[in-house]
Amino acid sequence: MTKNGKAWVFGDNIDTDILAPGLYMKGPLKQLADHCLEAADPQFAGNVNPGDVIVGGENFGIGSSREQAVQALQFLGVRTLVAKSFAGIFFRNALNFGVVALTCKNAGNIRMGDEISADAANGVITNHTTDETYQCDRLPDNLLEIVRDGGLVKHLEKRLATRDAAT
Repeated sequence: MTKNGKAWVFGDNIDTDILAPGLYMKGPLKQLADHCLEAADPQFAGNVNPGDVIVGGENFGIGSSREQAVQALQFLGVRTLVAKSFAGIFFRNALNFGVVALTCKNAGNIRMGDEISADAANGVITNHTTDETYQCDRLPDNLLEIVRDGGLVKHLEKRLATRDAAT
């Protein structure tokens, strides 16, 4: 599973309130997504393209357990996250929604706008702009399967359908 896109680089401690601002939580997902990361980069939501990759520092997704933080990114077309470290609940929320989240100690080498690809199955980030590769934590097969299936709900539906078909 390889994902390619332009890097959007953010620093340490990007919290879920920056990803999904509380002021917009009661509105539709589109409105929430329109304000995603605006406190860090006011131009982000209007300029991110489907397939672009978010690159963070330490503790990406720290804060509340709001799953809307991942949903806002996903609504904008982000399917891959790379960071030095993730908050635990955010990391699992990403995978549960079918978004690749890779921990990479060398994420700081990636610059805004670099063209990168992330190979979750092999734990490799390739920076096509600088011709560098970085090792990252490989996602276990069971988590890769959830992401490939489009998230936890779709994964469970698939497993139940397979089980029901066998009986």
